[in-house]
Amino acid sequence: MKKCALFVLGAVSLIVLLAHLGPIIGFLISLAVLYFAYKKFVRSDSTGSKVFWFIVGIIALCLSIGNVPAIIGIVALAVLYFVYKSWNRQKDSDPEPEDPFDNFEKQWKQIM
Repeated sequence: MKKCALFVLGAVSLIVLLAHLGPIIGFLISLAVLYFAYKKFVRSDSTGSKVFWFIVGIIALCLSIGNVPAIIGIVALAVLYFVYKSWNRQKDSDPEPEDPFDNFEKQWKQIM
């Protein structure tokens, strides 16, 4: 039953992730432009270049805010990651019960 719920949750989060793939790409590009504008703003010496990079940064910030649906896609990616981890953890968490006399029997066979 738990595997079925994990499968449904993973499938839904994969569909949501694929639906929000475009805004995620736009969000990443706008954040890269914002970072580049900030680095250029800090390094520039003249007032004109500082004003230019400030305006570029404000435009990139507005584009980032416009891609808010990308956050839903990023959350879906995180849910998909946790579903994958818990799916693999369930396989490892079911060890075979060990008999306390197994070791004794192995040693007894070695002696004989």
